[in-house]
Amino acid sequence: MRVELSTEPGNPARPNEDFASVALPASGQGGALVVLDGVTPPDGDDGCVHDVPWFVARLGGALGELSVSRRDMTLAEILALAIGRTADAHRSTCDLSHPRTPQATVVLARWDADAVEHLVLSDSALLVESPAGEVEAVVDRRLDQLPHRVTAARTAVRALAEGSPERAAAAREYVAAVESLRNAEDGFFTAAADPSAALRAVTGTRPRRDVRTLVGLTDGATRWVEKFGEGDWAECFAFLRKTGPQGLVDRVRVLERERVAAG
Repeated sequence: MRVELSTEPGNPARPNEDFASVALPASGQGGALVVLDGVTPPDGDDGCVHDVPWFVARLGGALGELSVSRRDMTLAEILALAIGRTADAHRSTCDLSHPRTPQATVVLARWDADAVEHLVLSDSALLVESPAGEVEAVVDRRLDQLPHRVTAARTAVRALAEGSPERAAAAREYVAAVESLRNAEDGFFTAAADPSAALRAVTGTRPRRDVRTLVGLTDGATRWVEKFGEGDWAECFAFLRKTGPQGLVDRVRVLERERVAAG
């Protein structure tokens, strides 16, 4: 089995808030993929003495261990247990009810000789390639279905020049609108401190014979498709196969710089 991983911080001035791992148990009965994208909180108090990298490392470690050791549990049950374990690790020191408590998006996949299971929560993505070369993107579409006031704010931000004071001000308004819908019934869900968020994840199972390759992408990497329009998911997969994951990250960084330079 060929495994490739690549991750780097979205902002070089901040620590890396992503987590990626692949576990191949000694039993030889399959494996598991974990990809987390830590949610960078807005400036200000988040009720927690720990930072996002601490949270992501704890949650990612728990997910990796449970995915391979608890074959009797579904991925949603595993995510709920991992969230609970992580919450317990800082419940006595932090306000876990704070809306900005550390949190992350989640991609989980697990396979054995018979089946491949998947779970996606929030705006990361899982690409699944079939033996015939067809590529399916498993995504959580709730962020695309937010109320009109929020999508209108997002459109307003994108219409302004990159790096301009006007865009920065509009972006703050948009972020505030999105934050009000985080882990809310009419909004979207992330893995934070409430295990019940796991029940909101997109999950499924398919026969192992129908899967040749799995790719987990954070929303930084999915910009290749969703923001910059370099191609569709199948073309993104082909680009990954040609350049490797670091090649995709590097290309997204180039596109980001070009967008800023163009104003």
